[in-house]
Amino acid sequence: MYPSSLIDQQWSMISSYFSYGKYGNRAKHDKRLLVDAILYITKTGCGWRQLPTNFPPWQTVYSFFHRAKEKNIWEKVLEDLVSRSRIAMGRSKELRYAIIDSQSVKTSGTSKERGVDGRRKCEGS
Repeated sequence: MYPSSLIDQQWSMISSYFSYGKYGNRAKHDKRLLVDAILYITKTGCGWRQLPTNFPPWQTVYSFFHRAKEKNIWEKVLEDLVSRSRIAMGRSKELRYAIIDSQSVKTSGTSKERGVDGRRKCEGS
């Protein structure tokens, strides 16, 4: 078990997203172990091929990650967890936000005066 591994309560919150479907569990590796491997990679920043040997083979973990990504499972899990967290804090389930940065909003007009170029020791143009 690693610091990035899920505890039972955490796994119970997201396990339904990784259900086995109508054909049952034909997988060779436990889905929780695959998710833990992905969380390990995310937390440590190690490459797929440097995954410790107590996890399934890196190719299996990568394939699981990629299939879940194509099905938008990771986005659904994160949306659900954010909603639960917001409700627990007494906030609205839905996010409401706006982002404004200096590139989006002009605060003043352009200036005719320009700065000084320190290398050339002359008024810039």
